[in-house]
Amino acid sequence: MTAREEILAAVRAAADGAPRPAPADEPTPATSPDRAEMLDRFVERVEDYRARVIRCTPPELTAQALFALGEAERVLLPEGLPEAVVTAVTDRLGPASVSIGDLPDGELEAFDAVVTTSAAAIAETGTVVLDHASGQGRRALSLLPDRHVCIVRTDQVVADVPQVMRRLDPLRPQTWISGPSATSDIELQRVEGVHGPRTLTVVLAGN
Repeated sequence: MTAREEILAAVRAAADGAPRPAPADEPTPATSPDRAEMLDRFVERVEDYRARVIRCTPPELTAQALFALGEAERVLLPEGLPEAVVTAVTDRLGPASVSIGDLPDGELEAFDAVVTTSAAAIAETGTVVLDHASGQGRRALSLLPDRHVCIVRTDQVVADVPQVMRRLDPLRPQTWISGPSATSDIELQRVEGVHGPRTLTVVLAGN
Protein backbone atom coordinates (compact mmCIF):
# COMPACT_ATOMS: atom_id res chain seq x y z
CA MET A 1 0.00 0.00 0.00
CA THR A 2 1.36 3.40 -0.94
CA ALA A 3 1.53 6.36 1.43
CA ARG A 4 -1.35 8.00 -0.47
CA GLU A 5 -3.53 4.90 -0.09
CA GLU A 6 -2.71 4.70 3.64
CA ILE A 7 -3.78 8.33 4.16
CA LEU A 8 -7.02 7.87 2.24
CA ALA A 9 -7.83 4.68 4.16
CA ALA A 10 -7.27 6.48 7.47
CA VAL A 11 -9.56 9.32 6.37
CA ARG A 12 -12.31 6.89 5.34
CA ALA A 13 -12.05 5.02 8.66
CA ALA A 14 -12.29 8.24 10.63
CA ALA A 15 -15.23 9.46 8.55
CA ASP A 16 -17.13 6.18 9.00
CA GLY A 17 -17.18 6.61 12.75
CA ALA A 18 -17.99 10.31 12.78
CA PRO A 19 -21.54 11.49 13.45
CA ARG A 20 -23.38 12.74 10.39
CA PRO A 21 -24.08 16.50 10.41
CA ALA A 22 -27.69 17.55 10.54
CA PRO A 23 -29.07 18.93 7.28
CA ALA A 24 -28.57 22.66 7.02
CA ASP A 25 -31.67 24.71 7.54
CA GLU A 26 -32.97 26.59 4.53
CA PRO A 27 -31.92 30.23 4.77
CA THR A 28 -34.67 32.45 6.02
CA PRO A 29 -35.51 34.96 3.33
CA ALA A 30 -34.90 38.52 4.35
CA THR A 31 -37.95 40.63 4.95
CA SER A 32 -39.00 42.15 1.62
CA PRO A 33 -38.47 45.88 1.63
CA ASP A 34 -41.37 48.15 0.91
CA ARG A 35 -41.88 48.04 -2.83
CA ALA A 36 -42.11 51.78 -3.32
CA GLU A 37 -38.95 52.38 -1.30
CA MET A 38 -37.11 49.72 -3.30
CA LEU A 39 -38.09 51.34 -6.60
CA ASP A 40 -37.04 54.75 -5.27
CA ARG A 41 -33.68 53.28 -4.29
CA PHE A 42 -33.25 51.79 -7.77
CA VAL A 43 -33.92 55.19 -9.35
CA GLU A 44 -31.49 56.89 -6.97
CA ARG A 45 -28.72 54.37 -7.67
CA VAL A 46 -29.18 54.57 -11.45
CA GLU A 47 -29.01 58.36 -11.32
CA ASP A 48 -25.87 58.15 -9.17
CA TYR A 49 -24.20 56.62 -12.23
CA ARG A 50 -25.16 59.67 -14.31
CA ALA A 51 -27.85 57.77 -16.15
CA ARG A 52 -31.39 59.05 -16.54
CA VAL A 53 -34.59 57.43 -15.32
CA ILE A 54 -38.05 58.17 -16.69
CA ARG A 55 -40.85 56.72 -14.58
CA CYS A 56 -44.16 56.12 -16.30
CA THR A 57 -47.29 53.99 -16.30
CA PRO A 58 -47.59 51.19 -18.89
CA PRO A 59 -49.91 53.27 -21.16
CA GLU A 60 -47.26 56.01 -21.20
CA LEU A 61 -44.41 53.67 -22.15
CA THR A 62 -44.43 54.29 -25.90
CA ALA A 63 -44.46 58.08 -25.61
CA GLN A 64 -41.70 58.06 -22.99
CA ALA A 65 -39.51 55.72 -25.03
CA LEU A 66 -39.83 58.14 -27.96
CA PHE A 67 -38.98 61.05 -25.68
CA ALA A 68 -35.91 59.22 -24.36
CA LEU A 69 -34.54 58.85 -27.89
CA GLY A 70 -34.13 62.62 -28.05
CA GLU A 71 -32.62 63.70 -31.35
CA ALA A 72 -31.47 60.24 -32.43
CA GLU A 73 -31.67 59.91 -36.19
CA ARG A 74 -30.98 56.21 -36.75
CA VAL A 75 -32.32 53.66 -34.28
CA LEU A 76 -31.86 49.93 -33.76
CA LEU A 77 -34.89 47.95 -32.58
CA PRO A 78 -34.27 44.30 -31.64
CA GLU A 79 -36.94 41.78 -32.53
CA GLY A 80 -39.44 41.29 -29.70
CA LEU A 81 -39.86 44.90 -28.62
CA PRO A 82 -43.42 46.01 -27.84
CA GLU A 83 -45.12 46.53 -31.19
CA ALA A 84 -46.39 49.95 -30.18
CA VAL A 85 -42.83 51.13 -29.59
CA VAL A 86 -41.65 49.77 -32.95
CA THR A 87 -44.52 51.46 -34.77
CA ALA A 88 -44.05 54.80 -33.01
CA VAL A 89 -40.29 54.96 -33.68
CA THR A 90 -40.75 53.94 -37.30
CA ASP A 91 -43.51 56.51 -37.81
CA ARG A 92 -41.33 59.27 -36.37
CA LEU A 93 -38.07 58.53 -38.19
CA GLY A 94 -39.27 56.67 -41.27
CA PRO A 95 -38.47 53.05 -42.23
CA ALA A 96 -35.11 54.00 -43.78
CA SER A 97 -33.81 55.24 -40.42
CA VAL A 98 -34.90 52.24 -38.36
CA SER A 99 -33.47 48.73 -38.35
CA ILE A 100 -35.58 45.96 -36.84
CA GLY A 101 -33.65 42.83 -35.95
CA ASP A 102 -29.95 42.05 -36.20
CA LEU A 103 -27.22 43.51 -38.37
CA PRO A 104 -23.53 42.67 -38.95
CA ASP A 105 -21.19 44.37 -36.48
CA GLY A 106 -19.76 46.63 -39.16
CA GLU A 107 -23.16 48.22 -39.77
CA LEU A 108 -24.12 48.82 -36.14
CA GLU A 109 -21.94 51.89 -35.67
CA ALA A 110 -24.03 53.77 -38.23
CA PHE A 111 -26.87 53.87 -35.67
CA ASP A 112 -26.84 56.39 -32.86
CA ALA A 113 -29.41 54.76 -30.56
CA VAL A 114 -30.90 51.43 -29.58
CA VAL A 115 -34.06 50.56 -27.63
CA THR A 116 -34.16 47.30 -25.66
CA THR A 117 -36.17 45.62 -22.97
CA SER A 118 -34.41 43.98 -20.01
CA ALA A 119 -34.36 40.74 -18.03
CA ALA A 120 -34.12 42.18 -14.50
CA ALA A 121 -32.82 45.09 -12.44
CA ILE A 122 -31.19 45.48 -9.03
CA ALA A 123 -32.24 48.24 -6.63
CA GLU A 124 -29.20 48.06 -4.35
CA THR A 125 -26.69 48.59 -7.16
CA GLY A 126 -28.74 50.46 -9.77
CA THR A 127 -27.92 47.75 -12.29
CA VAL A 128 -29.94 46.64 -15.30
CA VAL A 129 -29.39 43.08 -16.52
CA LEU A 130 -29.89 41.90 -20.08
CA ASP A 131 -29.93 38.20 -20.94
CA HIS A 132 -30.35 38.92 -24.66
CA ALA A 133 -33.69 37.19 -24.99
CA SER A 134 -36.53 38.57 -27.11
CA GLY A 135 -36.59 42.37 -27.14
CA GLN A 136 -32.95 42.71 -26.08
CA GLY A 137 -30.94 41.61 -29.10
CA ARG A 138 -27.40 40.27 -28.93
CA ARG A 139 -24.77 42.03 -26.83
CA ALA A 140 -23.28 44.15 -29.63
CA LEU A 141 -26.63 45.85 -30.30
CA SER A 142 -26.64 47.39 -26.84
CA LEU A 143 -22.93 48.30 -26.80
CA LEU A 144 -22.11 49.98 -30.11
CA PRO A 145 -24.76 52.74 -30.47
CA ASP A 146 -24.05 55.90 -28.48
CA ARG A 147 -27.48 56.02 -26.78
CA HIS A 148 -29.24 53.12 -25.04
CA VAL A 149 -32.89 53.38 -24.06
CA CYS A 150 -33.67 50.43 -21.80
CA ILE A 151 -37.23 49.53 -20.84
CA VAL A 152 -37.55 48.04 -17.34
CA ARG A 153 -40.86 46.93 -15.83
CA THR A 154 -41.27 47.66 -12.14
CA ASP A 155 -41.96 43.98 -11.46
CA GLN A 156 -38.48 43.17 -12.81
CA VAL A 157 -36.74 45.16 -10.08
CA VAL A 158 -35.44 43.11 -7.14
CA ALA A 159 -33.64 44.19 -4.00
CA ASP A 160 -30.14 42.78 -4.40
CA VAL A 161 -27.73 40.59 -6.36
CA PRO A 162 -28.66 37.23 -4.72
CA GLN A 163 -32.30 37.79 -5.63
CA VAL A 164 -31.53 38.61 -9.24
CA MET A 165 -29.29 35.55 -9.56
CA ARG A 166 -32.25 33.35 -8.65
CA ARG A 167 -34.21 34.89 -11.55
CA LEU A 168 -31.58 34.53 -14.26
CA ASP A 169 -30.81 31.51 -16.40
CA PRO A 170 -27.08 30.82 -15.86
CA LEU A 171 -26.83 29.28 -19.33
CA ARG A 172 -27.83 32.50 -21.08
CA PRO A 173 -25.35 35.29 -21.94
CA GLN A 174 -25.72 38.28 -19.63
CA THR A 175 -24.81 41.95 -19.76
CA TRP A 176 -24.90 43.87 -16.47
CA ILE A 177 -25.25 47.61 -16.99
CA SER A 178 -24.56 50.13 -14.23
CA GLY A 179 -24.84 53.53 -15.87
CA PRO A 180 -23.37 54.69 -19.18
CA SER A 181 -20.00 53.38 -20.26
CA ALA A 182 -17.23 55.24 -18.43
CA THR A 183 -13.55 54.93 -17.65
CA SER A 184 -10.82 57.07 -16.10
CA ASP A 185 -7.30 57.80 -17.25
CA ILE A 186 -4.23 57.86 -15.01
CA GLU A 187 -5.17 61.36 -13.81
CA LEU A 188 -8.69 60.13 -12.91
CA GLN A 189 -10.32 62.16 -15.67
CA ARG A 190 -13.66 60.51 -16.42
CA VAL A 191 -14.29 59.64 -20.06
CA GLU A 192 -17.67 58.32 -21.18
CA GLY A 193 -18.65 56.27 -24.20
CA VAL A 194 -15.36 54.43 -24.74
CA HIS A 195 -16.58 50.86 -24.20
CA GLY A 196 -20.32 51.30 -24.73
CA PRO A 197 -23.13 53.86 -24.87
CA ARG A 198 -22.33 57.37 -23.70
CA THR A 199 -25.96 57.90 -22.69
CA LEU A 200 -28.22 55.49 -20.81
CA THR A 201 -31.90 56.18 -20.18
CA VAL A 202 -33.97 53.70 -18.19
CA VAL A 203 -37.70 53.88 -18.85
CA LEU A 204 -39.21 52.39 -15.69
CA ALA A 205 -42.76 51.33 -16.51
CA GLY A 206 -45.32 50.30 -13.92
CA ASN A 207 -47.98 51.52 -11.56
